[in-house]
Amino acid sequence: MSTPTIAHELAAFAADARRSLPDAVSADVVGRITDVIGNSLAALEARGPAEPHNALLRLMRRRGGSEEAGVVGGGRRLPASAAALVNGTLAHALDFDDTHLPSVLHPSASVVPAALAVAEAEGRTGAELLAAVAVGNEICNRLGMASYIPELRNSTFFEKGLHATSICGTVGAAASTAMLLGLDEAGISSAMGIAASMGAGIIEANRTGGTVKHVHCGWAAHAAVEAGLFAAEGVTGPPTVFEGRFGFLRAHLGDDHDASAVTEGLGDRWELLRTVYKPYPSNHFTHPAIDCALALRAEGLDPEHIESIELGVAAAPLRTIGEPRAEKIRPRSAYHAKFSGPYTVAAALHGGGGLGVHLDDFTEEALADPARRALTEKVTVVADPVCDDEFPNAFSAVLRVRTTDGRTLEHRRHSSRGGPEFPLTAGELALKFELNAGRVLTPAEATAVRDRIRALPGAPRVESLTG
Repeated sequence: MSTPTIAHELAAFAADARRSLPDAVSADVVGRITDVIGNSLAALEARGPAEPHNALLRLMRRRGGSEEAGVVGGGRRLPASAAALVNGTLAHALDFDDTHLPSVLHPSASVVPAALAVAEAEGRTGAELLAAVAVGNEICNRLGMASYIPELRNSTFFEKGLHATSICGTVGAAASTAMLLGLDEAGISSAMGIAASMGAGIIEANRTGGTVKHVHCGWAAHAAVEAGLFAAEGVTGPPTVFEGRFGFLRAHLGDDHDASAVTEGLGDRWELLRTVYKPYPSNHFTHPAIDCALALRAEGLDPEHIESIELGVAAAPLRTIGEPRAEKIRPRSAYHAKFSGPYTVAAALHGGGGLGVHLDDFTEEALADPARRALTEKVTVVADPVCDDEFPNAFSAVLRVRTTDGRTLEHRRHSSRGGPEFPLTAGELALKFELNAGRVLTPAEATAVRDRIRALPGAPRVESLTG
């Protein structure tokens, strides 16, 4: 008997999860969907015509087609793949979406929009939706884990400038789509094989700006729906799409990958449960620095009395949040500021909304504030060996502040808030949703949305959660 391929093992895992899902996993997925919907609702507040989600919504409405699934914010329904494109773009727009370690990717922002669109279009039950999201997130995470090489202390995807979130998210979400389309194991395997030719993403925008990164998760969700539909019509994918000579792992990662990470403990150990929620709406690499700044502020540090700040992080995050320095100390847009270590430190020392730093700290008005700009320019980002040792199993940082009266203050965090050592509480997650949804909904409307998500495990049919 031949050895099963990775695609076959993943498809069998998906089929098994469709029959039975652990209670803890099902409950966790409800939280993932709640977080995605909250983040997406908050993103609606950016109403300008140049905002990527608005641009894509205009384009998809002009194209028309069957009204199969809703989009966040309501209005005319769209074909499932088009709805997934718009909703996935919204889900990732604020950089507030969950993160898995050590793969360093954001699974839910691609998987949830794709699964919601297809579940709604196909009239699936809430339990079927939860199983599909669980499988999609798990596959996405595990493909990302294959790229982590301890000797490199980084993801090979990131070393190459590739966006693991959108590349792996396309494949994981395709498994979700295939499940909800009712495909058998062969069909699920083909959907993933097809999706592997569709996943893409370059992360240069993290360094120097551009709005295309907003679209990465939307495109992954869109491509995933199309891959599932292709498979349903009889298009097939290669059985060795992952481990083959010209397959996913070798094509993206070369020899720097660990194929065993994709299937080891599959179904017994759920990486989904190790995915952490973000407390702050910025690139996750900035979070431990924000934690340090908030801690020093709580101890009485006055931003007016700061002479200089040194932020120490691991070498890999440094390239995203500290380089090029000229771009990071003068972010060109509020979105670009989310990827700036210097700006997010200044925001934490001057801000304080939400769970410590919130959406109002990332507006054009906040970015133009003279006090924040002056403090941002006082921050230097350097590589720290302790943080290097801890990355990417934890995001850590050290902040050293020199005050105008000659004192040196220091605070170190070995794991960012929301991470393995400091998970967000149920109350904090509820507050995050309330604050996000409350930017566009009344309290009663926000409560109604949350109650509908909570009712998914027993829902006989998935109705629109986005309208």
